[in-house]
Amino acid sequence: MSVRKRTWTTPKGVEKSAWVVDYVDTKGKRRQKTFAKKKEADQYAATASVEVREGVHVADSASVTVDKAAEFWMKDGERQGLERSTLDQRRQHVDLHIKPLIGSTLLSRLTVPAARAFQDELRETGRSPAMVRKVMTSLSSIMSDAMERGLASRNPVREMKAKRSSGREKAQEKRQKGKLKIGVDIPTREEAKAFVAALNGRWRPVLLTAVFTGMRASELRGLRWEAVNLVKRQIHVIERADRFNDMGRPKSAAGERFIPIPPLVANALKEWKLACPKLKIEEKGEKRYVLDLVFPNGKGKVESLANIINRGLWPMMIKAGVAVDTGEVDKEGKPVLKAKYTGMHALRHFYASWCINRKEDGGLGLPPKVVQERLGHSTIAMTLDTYGHLFPRGDDAAEMEAAEASFMA
Repeated sequence: MSVRKRTWTTPKGVEKSAWVVDYVDTKGKRRQKTFAKKKEADQYAATASVEVREGVHVADSASVTVDKAAEFWMKDGERQGLERSTLDQRRQHVDLHIKPLIGSTLLSRLTVPAARAFQDELRETGRSPAMVRKVMTSLSSIMSDAMERGLASRNPVREMKAKRSSGREKAQEKRQKGKLKIGVDIPTREEAKAFVAALNGRWRPVLLTAVFTGMRASELRGLRWEAVNLVKRQIHVIERADRFNDMGRPKSAAGERFIPIPPLVANALKEWKLACPKLKIEEKGEKRYVLDLVFPNGKGKVESLANIINRGLWPMMIKAGVAVDTGEVDKEGKPVLKAKYTGMHALRHFYASWCINRKEDGGLGLPPKVVQERLGHSTIAMTLDTYGHLFPRGDDAAEMEAAEASFMA
Protein backbone atom coordinates (compact mmCIF):
# COMPACT_ATOMS: atom_id res chain seq x y z
CA MET A 1 0.00 0.00 0.00
CA SER A 2 1.45 3.36 -1.02
CA VAL A 3 0.60 7.02 -0.67
CA ARG A 4 1.87 9.25 -3.44
CA LYS A 5 1.38 12.78 -4.65
CA ARG A 6 -0.15 13.28 -8.08
CA THR A 7 0.27 16.56 -9.97
CA TRP A 8 -1.39 17.58 -13.23
CA THR A 9 -2.24 20.64 -15.29
CA THR A 10 -5.78 21.46 -16.33
CA PRO A 11 -6.66 22.44 -19.93
CA LYS A 12 -6.68 26.05 -18.74
CA GLY A 13 -3.10 25.74 -17.57
CA VAL A 14 -3.85 25.55 -13.83
CA GLU A 15 -1.58 23.18 -11.91
CA LYS A 16 -3.33 20.97 -9.38
CA SER A 17 -2.28 18.18 -7.03
CA ALA A 18 -3.81 15.45 -4.90
CA TRP A 19 -2.73 12.52 -2.79
CA VAL A 20 -3.46 9.01 -4.05
CA VAL A 21 -3.67 5.84 -1.94
CA ASP A 22 -2.73 2.88 -4.14
CA TYR A 23 -3.35 -0.63 -2.81
CA VAL A 24 -4.61 -4.16 -3.54
CA ASP A 25 -7.84 -5.20 -1.80
CA THR A 26 -8.75 -8.53 -0.22
CA LYS A 27 -9.80 -9.95 -3.61
CA GLY A 28 -6.48 -9.05 -5.25
CA LYS A 29 -7.96 -6.12 -7.15
CA ARG A 30 -5.99 -2.89 -7.43
CA ARG A 31 -7.72 0.11 -5.89
CA GLN A 32 -6.99 3.83 -5.85
CA LYS A 33 -8.53 6.54 -3.72
CA THR A 34 -7.73 10.24 -4.02
CA PHE A 35 -7.59 12.83 -1.24
CA ALA A 36 -6.96 16.56 -1.18
CA LYS A 37 -4.70 16.38 1.88
CA LYS A 38 -1.85 14.03 2.74
CA LYS A 39 -3.13 13.67 6.31
CA GLU A 40 -6.45 12.28 5.04
CA ALA A 41 -4.65 9.93 2.65
CA ASP A 42 -2.37 8.63 5.42
CA GLN A 43 -5.35 8.02 7.73
CA TYR A 44 -7.21 6.12 5.03
CA ALA A 45 -4.11 4.09 4.14
CA ALA A 46 -3.59 3.09 7.78
CA THR A 47 -7.20 2.00 8.19
CA ALA A 48 -7.41 0.22 4.83
CA SER A 49 -4.14 -1.60 5.50
CA VAL A 50 -5.52 -3.12 8.69
CA GLU A 51 -8.86 -3.98 7.06
CA VAL A 52 -7.16 -5.66 4.08
CA ARG A 53 -4.93 -7.66 6.40
CA GLU A 54 -7.99 -8.79 8.40
CA GLY A 55 -9.93 -9.53 5.22
CA VAL A 56 -12.79 -7.12 5.92
CA HIS A 57 -11.99 -4.16 3.67
CA VAL A 58 -14.72 -2.89 1.32
CA ALA A 59 -13.83 -0.23 -1.25
CA ASP A 60 -16.28 2.55 -2.12
CA SER A 61 -16.86 1.06 -5.57
CA ALA A 62 -17.79 -2.29 -4.02
CA SER A 63 -20.04 -0.77 -1.37
CA VAL A 64 -23.78 0.01 -1.52
CA THR A 65 -25.90 2.78 -0.07
CA VAL A 66 -27.65 2.61 3.28
CA ASP A 67 -30.91 2.60 1.32
CA LYS A 68 -29.94 -0.58 -0.56
CA ALA A 69 -28.57 -2.28 2.56
CA ALA A 70 -31.82 -1.52 4.38
CA GLU A 71 -33.79 -3.31 1.65
CA PHE A 72 -31.53 -6.38 1.98
CA TRP A 73 -32.19 -6.28 5.72
CA MET A 74 -35.95 -6.02 5.22
CA LYS A 75 -36.03 -8.97 2.81
CA ASP A 76 -33.96 -11.04 5.22
CA GLY A 77 -36.54 -10.36 7.94
CA GLU A 78 -39.31 -11.55 5.62
CA ARG A 79 -37.40 -14.75 4.86
CA GLN A 80 -36.96 -15.35 8.58
CA GLY A 81 -40.73 -15.21 8.99
CA LEU A 82 -40.72 -12.30 11.44
CA GLU A 83 -44.12 -11.10 12.66
CA ARG A 84 -45.90 -8.50 10.58
CA SER A 85 -45.77 -6.03 13.44
CA THR A 86 -41.98 -6.38 13.62
CA LEU A 87 -41.59 -5.99 9.87
CA ASP A 88 -43.95 -3.00 9.93
CA GLN A 89 -41.87 -1.34 12.65
CA ARG A 90 -38.68 -1.96 10.65
CA ARG A 91 -40.26 -0.44 7.56
CA GLN A 92 -41.28 2.67 9.51
CA HIS A 93 -37.76 3.10 10.89
CA VAL A 94 -36.29 2.79 7.39
CA ASP A 95 -38.81 4.87 5.43
CA LEU A 96 -39.49 7.63 7.96
CA HIS A 97 -36.14 8.08 9.66
CA ILE A 98 -33.17 6.37 7.99
CA LYS A 99 -33.75 6.84 4.25
CA PRO A 100 -34.67 10.55 4.37
CA LEU A 101 -31.50 11.44 6.27
CA ILE A 102 -28.74 9.01 5.20
CA GLY A 103 -30.31 6.75 2.58
CA SER A 104 -27.92 7.84 -0.19
CA THR A 105 -24.78 7.46 1.95
CA LEU A 106 -22.37 4.67 0.96
CA LEU A 107 -21.82 2.14 3.74
CA SER A 108 -18.07 2.56 3.31
CA ARG A 109 -18.46 6.23 4.17
CA LEU A 110 -20.75 5.72 7.16
CA THR A 111 -18.12 6.33 9.81
CA VAL A 112 -18.51 6.73 13.56
CA PRO A 113 -18.66 10.54 13.24
CA ALA A 114 -21.28 10.16 10.48
CA ALA A 115 -23.35 7.82 12.65
CA ARG A 116 -23.09 10.27 15.55
CA ALA A 117 -24.17 13.12 13.26
CA PHE A 118 -27.18 11.05 12.17
CA GLN A 119 -28.10 10.42 15.81
CA ASP A 120 -27.80 14.13 16.59
CA GLU A 121 -29.99 15.00 13.60
CA LEU A 122 -32.66 12.57 14.80
CA ARG A 123 -32.74 14.34 18.15
CA GLU A 124 -32.71 17.82 16.65
CA THR A 125 -35.64 17.03 14.34
CA GLY A 126 -37.96 16.22 17.23
CA ARG A 127 -37.72 12.46 17.57
CA SER A 128 -38.26 11.25 21.13
CA PRO A 129 -35.35 9.65 23.04
CA ALA A 130 -37.11 6.27 22.75
CA MET A 131 -37.50 6.63 18.98
CA VAL A 132 -33.88 7.73 18.53
CA ARG A 133 -32.74 4.66 20.41
CA LYS A 134 -34.95 2.32 18.37
CA VAL A 135 -33.87 3.81 15.02
CA MET A 136 -30.19 3.56 15.97
CA THR A 137 -30.76 -0.08 16.91
CA SER A 138 -32.28 -0.71 13.48
CA LEU A 139 -29.36 1.03 11.77
CA SER A 140 -26.96 -1.13 13.74
CA SER A 141 -28.83 -4.25 12.59
CA ILE A 142 -28.67 -3.03 8.99
CA MET A 143 -24.90 -2.58 9.26
CA SER A 144 -24.41 -6.00 10.85
CA ASP A 145 -26.42 -7.61 8.05
CA ALA A 146 -24.32 -5.71 5.48
CA MET A 147 -21.10 -6.91 7.11
CA GLU A 148 -22.26 -10.51 6.79
CA ARG A 149 -22.90 -9.88 3.09
CA GLY A 150 -19.43 -8.39 2.61
CA LEU A 151 -20.84 -4.94 1.83
CA ALA A 152 -19.38 -3.19 4.87
CA SER A 153 -16.21 -3.59 6.88
CA ARG A 154 -17.43 -2.15 10.16
CA ASN A 155 -20.49 -1.27 12.19
CA PRO A 156 -20.02 2.35 13.26
CA VAL A 157 -23.15 2.32 15.42
CA ARG A 158 -21.73 -0.49 17.52
CA GLU A 159 -18.41 1.29 17.74
CA MET A 160 -19.96 4.51 18.97
CA LYS A 161 -19.08 5.46 22.50
CA ALA A 162 -22.73 6.44 22.64
CA LYS A 163 -23.67 3.11 24.16
CA ARG A 164 -23.13 5.27 27.16
CA SER A 165 -25.32 7.89 25.48
CA SER A 166 -28.00 5.27 24.86
CA GLY A 167 -27.94 4.55 28.58
CA ARG A 168 -28.37 8.27 29.25
CA GLU A 169 -31.36 8.36 26.91
CA LYS A 170 -32.96 5.44 28.71
CA ALA A 171 -32.37 7.12 32.05
CA GLN A 172 -33.78 10.39 30.72
CA GLU A 173 -36.86 8.60 29.42
CA LYS A 174 -37.40 6.92 32.79
CA ARG A 175 -37.00 10.24 34.60
CA GLN A 176 -39.57 11.84 32.34
CA LYS A 177 -42.06 9.02 32.84
CA GLY A 178 -41.29 8.45 36.51
CA LYS A 179 -42.23 5.36 38.47
CA LEU A 180 -45.66 3.81 38.09
CA LYS A 181 -47.96 5.34 40.66
CA ILE A 182 -51.00 3.76 42.27
CA GLY A 183 -54.02 5.91 41.56
CA VAL A 184 -52.32 7.43 38.51
CA ASP A 185 -51.01 4.55 36.40
CA ILE A 186 -52.31 1.66 38.50
CA PRO A 187 -55.90 1.36 39.73
CA THR A 188 -56.26 1.44 43.51
CA ARG A 189 -57.78 -1.56 45.31
CA GLU A 190 -61.04 0.36 45.76
CA GLU A 191 -61.14 1.31 42.06
CA ALA A 192 -60.41 -2.28 40.99
CA LYS A 193 -63.16 -3.63 43.28
CA ALA A 194 -65.66 -1.11 41.90
CA PHE A 195 -64.61 -1.99 38.36
CA VAL A 196 -65.04 -5.74 38.94
CA ALA A 197 -68.45 -5.17 40.55
CA ALA A 198 -69.62 -3.13 37.54
CA LEU A 199 -68.65 -5.69 34.90
CA ASN A 200 -71.51 -7.28 33.00
CA GLY A 201 -72.48 -8.54 29.56
CA ARG A 202 -70.06 -9.86 26.94
CA TRP A 203 -67.17 -7.75 28.24
CA ARG A 204 -67.28 -9.17 31.75
CA PRO A 205 -65.33 -12.42 31.04
CA VAL A 206 -62.44 -10.80 29.18
CA LEU A 207 -62.01 -7.84 31.54
CA LEU A 208 -62.39 -10.05 34.61
CA THR A 209 -59.70 -12.35 33.23
CA ALA A 210 -57.47 -9.34 32.54
CA VAL A 211 -57.79 -8.10 36.13
CA PHE A 212 -57.02 -11.46 37.77
CA THR A 213 -54.35 -12.83 35.39
CA GLY A 214 -52.43 -9.78 34.20
CA MET A 215 -52.40 -11.20 30.68
CA ARG A 216 -51.39 -8.86 27.88
CA ALA A 217 -54.18 -7.74 25.56
CA SER A 218 -52.60 -9.68 22.68
CA GLU A 219 -52.59 -12.83 24.82
CA LEU A 220 -56.25 -12.40 25.77
CA ARG A 221 -57.21 -11.88 22.13
CA GLY A 222 -55.30 -15.00 21.07
CA LEU A 223 -56.46 -17.27 23.90
CA ARG A 224 -58.07 -20.55 22.80
CA TRP A 225 -60.37 -22.71 24.88
CA GLU A 226 -57.96 -25.65 24.68
CA ALA A 227 -55.51 -23.55 26.72
CA VAL A 228 -58.04 -23.00 29.53
CA ASN A 229 -58.28 -25.72 32.18
CA LEU A 230 -61.41 -24.98 34.20
CA VAL A 231 -60.89 -28.06 36.42
CA LYS A 232 -57.38 -27.09 37.54
CA ARG A 233 -58.33 -23.41 37.27
CA GLN A 234 -55.39 -22.33 35.20
CA ILE A 235 -54.64 -20.76 31.82
CA HIS A 236 -51.75 -21.84 29.61
CA VAL A 237 -50.47 -18.85 27.64
CA ILE A 238 -49.03 -20.23 24.40
CA GLU A 239 -50.37 -17.88 21.72
CA ARG A 240 -51.06 -14.23 21.05
CA ALA A 241 -52.83 -12.20 18.36
CA ASP A 242 -50.84 -9.24 17.02
CA ARG A 243 -52.30 -5.91 15.93
CA PHE A 244 -52.97 -7.38 12.48
CA ASN A 245 -55.00 -10.17 14.17
CA ASP A 246 -52.41 -12.75 13.09
CA MET A 247 -51.95 -15.59 15.56
CA GLY A 248 -48.47 -16.54 16.74
CA ARG A 249 -46.38 -17.64 19.67
CA PRO A 250 -45.42 -15.25 22.48
CA LYS A 251 -42.50 -12.97 21.60
CA SER A 252 -40.20 -14.60 24.16
CA ALA A 253 -39.85 -18.01 25.77
CA ALA A 254 -40.85 -16.48 29.11
CA GLY A 255 -44.16 -15.41 27.56
CA GLU A 256 -45.28 -19.04 27.53
CA ARG A 257 -46.52 -19.74 31.04
CA PHE A 258 -49.25 -21.13 33.29
CA ILE A 259 -51.37 -18.64 35.24
CA PRO A 260 -53.70 -19.77 38.06
CA ILE A 261 -57.16 -18.21 38.09
CA PRO A 262 -59.46 -17.62 41.09
CA PRO A 263 -62.92 -19.24 41.30
CA LEU A 264 -64.59 -15.97 40.26
CA VAL A 265 -62.83 -16.08 36.88
CA ALA A 266 -63.29 -19.83 36.44
CA ASN A 267 -67.06 -19.56 37.04
CA ALA A 268 -67.35 -16.59 34.68
CA LEU A 269 -65.55 -18.54 31.95
CA LYS A 270 -67.79 -21.59 32.46
CA GLU A 271 -70.87 -19.44 31.90
CA TRP A 272 -69.27 -17.59 28.98
CA LYS A 273 -68.32 -20.83 27.22
CA LEU A 274 -71.99 -21.58 26.63
CA ALA A 275 -72.65 -18.19 25.03
CA CYS A 276 -69.29 -17.66 23.35
CA PRO A 277 -69.60 -17.00 19.57
CA LYS A 278 -68.49 -19.94 17.46
CA LEU A 279 -66.41 -19.67 14.30
CA LYS A 280 -68.41 -20.63 11.22
CA ILE A 281 -66.64 -22.90 8.72
CA GLU A 282 -68.20 -24.18 5.52
CA GLU A 283 -67.33 -27.69 4.38
CA LYS A 284 -68.74 -28.91 1.07
CA GLY A 285 -71.71 -26.58 1.32
CA GLU A 286 -72.43 -27.49 4.93
CA LYS A 287 -71.76 -25.13 7.82
CA ARG A 288 -69.76 -26.48 10.72
CA TYR A 289 -69.43 -24.51 13.97
CA VAL A 290 -66.10 -24.57 15.80
CA LEU A 291 -65.61 -23.33 19.35
CA ASP A 292 -62.06 -21.96 19.39
CA LEU A 293 -61.19 -18.48 20.67
CA VAL A 294 -62.21 -17.61 24.22
CA PHE A 295 -62.84 -13.92 23.57
CA PRO A 296 -63.72 -13.62 19.85
CA ASN A 297 -65.79 -11.04 18.05
CA GLY A 298 -69.39 -11.76 17.04
CA LYS A 299 -68.22 -13.87 14.09
CA GLY A 300 -65.91 -16.03 16.17
CA LYS A 301 -62.76 -14.36 14.84
CA VAL A 302 -60.05 -12.40 16.65
CA GLU A 303 -61.51 -9.41 18.47
CA SER A 304 -59.86 -6.05 17.83
CA LEU A 305 -58.10 -4.28 20.67
CA ALA A 306 -59.97 -1.08 19.81
CA ASN A 307 -63.33 -2.80 20.43
CA ILE A 308 -62.23 -4.18 23.78
CA ILE A 309 -61.10 -0.74 24.90
CA ASN A 310 -63.77 1.47 23.31
CA ARG A 311 -66.78 -0.77 23.93
CA GLY A 312 -65.62 -2.64 27.01
CA LEU A 313 -62.93 -1.05 29.16
CA TRP A 314 -63.94 2.60 28.93
CA PRO A 315 -67.73 2.18 29.42
CA MET A 316 -67.16 -0.20 32.33
CA MET A 317 -64.69 2.21 33.94
CA ILE A 318 -67.20 5.03 33.69
CA LYS A 319 -70.01 2.82 34.98
CA ALA A 320 -67.87 1.90 38.00
CA GLY A 321 -67.19 5.56 38.71
CA VAL A 322 -63.50 5.14 37.86
CA ALA A 323 -63.67 8.22 35.67
CA VAL A 324 -62.69 11.87 35.42
CA ASP A 325 -64.74 14.90 34.42
CA THR A 326 -63.71 16.30 31.02
CA GLY A 327 -65.19 19.68 31.86
CA GLU A 328 -67.66 19.36 28.98
CA VAL A 329 -71.41 18.72 29.02
CA ASP A 330 -73.64 16.71 26.72
CA LYS A 331 -76.87 17.83 25.01
CA GLU A 332 -78.79 17.23 28.23
CA GLY A 333 -76.39 19.35 30.23
CA LYS A 334 -74.83 16.40 32.04
CA PRO A 335 -71.06 16.35 32.59
CA VAL A 336 -69.09 14.28 30.08
CA LEU A 337 -66.92 11.70 31.79
CA LYS A 338 -64.00 9.69 30.46
CA ALA A 339 -62.34 6.56 31.83
CA LYS A 340 -59.55 7.29 34.29
CA TYR A 341 -57.40 4.45 32.95
CA THR A 342 -57.49 4.33 29.18
CA GLY A 343 -55.40 1.26 28.33
CA MET A 344 -55.60 -2.46 29.04
CA HIS A 345 -52.09 -2.34 30.50
CA ALA A 346 -53.51 -0.58 33.57
CA LEU A 347 -55.24 -3.86 34.48
CA ARG A 348 -51.95 -5.72 34.02
CA HIS A 349 -50.27 -3.20 36.32
CA PHE A 350 -53.01 -3.76 38.90
CA TYR A 351 -52.52 -7.54 38.76
CA ALA A 352 -48.80 -7.08 39.36
CA SER A 353 -49.39 -4.79 42.34
CA TRP A 354 -52.02 -7.20 43.71
CA CYS A 355 -49.58 -10.13 43.48
CA ILE A 356 -46.89 -8.11 45.22
CA ASN A 357 -49.12 -6.89 48.06
CA ARG A 358 -51.34 -9.95 48.52
CA LYS A 359 -50.94 -9.70 52.30
CA GLU A 360 -53.65 -7.05 52.29
CA ASP A 361 -56.07 -9.82 51.33
CA GLY A 362 -54.88 -12.20 54.00
CA GLY A 363 -52.45 -14.05 51.73
CA LEU A 364 -48.72 -13.98 51.16
CA GLY A 365 -47.10 -11.42 48.94
CA LEU A 366 -45.50 -13.24 46.03
CA PRO A 367 -41.69 -13.07 45.67
CA PRO A 368 -40.24 -11.21 42.66
CA LYS A 369 -39.37 -14.38 40.74
CA VAL A 370 -42.95 -15.66 40.90
CA VAL A 371 -44.30 -12.25 39.87
CA GLN A 372 -41.92 -12.33 36.90
CA GLU A 373 -43.20 -15.77 35.86
CA ARG A 374 -46.84 -14.77 36.24
CA LEU A 375 -46.33 -11.67 34.06
CA GLY A 376 -44.19 -13.46 31.48
CA HIS A 377 -41.29 -11.02 31.74
CA SER A 378 -38.13 -12.20 30.00
CA THR A 379 -35.90 -11.17 32.93
CA ILE A 380 -36.25 -10.51 36.64
CA ALA A 381 -34.60 -7.13 35.99
CA MET A 382 -37.59 -6.09 33.90
CA THR A 383 -39.95 -6.97 36.74
CA LEU A 384 -37.91 -5.14 39.36
CA ASP A 385 -37.30 -2.11 37.14
CA THR A 386 -41.05 -1.78 36.59
CA TYR A 387 -42.52 -2.83 39.92
CA GLY A 388 -39.63 -2.98 42.39
CA HIS A 389 -40.82 0.11 44.27
CA LEU A 390 -44.15 -1.60 45.02
CA PHE A 391 -42.67 -4.48 47.02
CA PRO A 392 -43.24 -4.13 50.80
CA ARG A 393 -40.37 -2.65 52.77
CA GLY A 394 -39.69 -2.58 56.47
CA ASP A 395 -39.26 0.51 58.60
CA ASP A 396 -36.00 1.89 57.21
CA ALA A 397 -35.60 4.41 60.02
CA ALA A 398 -36.03 1.72 62.66
CA GLU A 399 -33.56 -0.53 60.83
CA MET A 400 -30.95 2.25 60.73
CA GLU A 401 -31.50 2.95 64.43
CA ALA A 402 -30.89 -0.70 65.28
CA ALA A 403 -27.84 -0.83 63.01
CA GLU A 404 -26.40 2.30 64.65
CA ALA A 405 -26.96 0.89 68.13
CA SER A 406 -25.20 -2.35 67.16
CA PHE A 407 -22.31 -0.45 65.57
CA MET A 408 -21.76 1.85 68.54
CA ALA A 409 -22.07 -0.89 71.16
